[in-house]
Amino acid sequence: MLRKIAAALILVPLAVLIIVFAVANRQTVTVSFDPFSASAPAASLTMPVFALIIATLIAGVIIGGVAAWLDQGKWRRRGRRSERDAGALRARLDALERAAAEPSLVPREQPPPPRLKLKPPVQ
Repeated sequence: MLRKIAAALILVPLAVLIIVFAVANRQTVTVSFDPFSASAPAASLTMPVFALIIATLIAGVIIGGVAAWLDQGKWRRRGRRSERDAGALRARLDALERAAAEPSLVPREQPPPPRLKLKPPVQ
């Protein structure tokens, strides 16, 4: 419940700021992807300023998320290996516990018989 309240306290003002930003920046801009021809670019895009900034922000979040996901690959690999090892050890422990609970076919070791007492040799 507290998490939902905290999310609402953050997301509602953020949404209001984004809407105000979009309304205040409705001018159109041309984004050129051709560095050689400024007057007649081969690849250009015309859009409102707020759309350009929001699209750039979304692209940055996606690129950052992918980079973080790729960087954490070694930790995910270690986690999978640890889970596999823990499962193998758990299975081995269960097998040992079952073997300890079963009656053994080999007779239990008995104490050694008492030592024989011999008389000294007759001369």
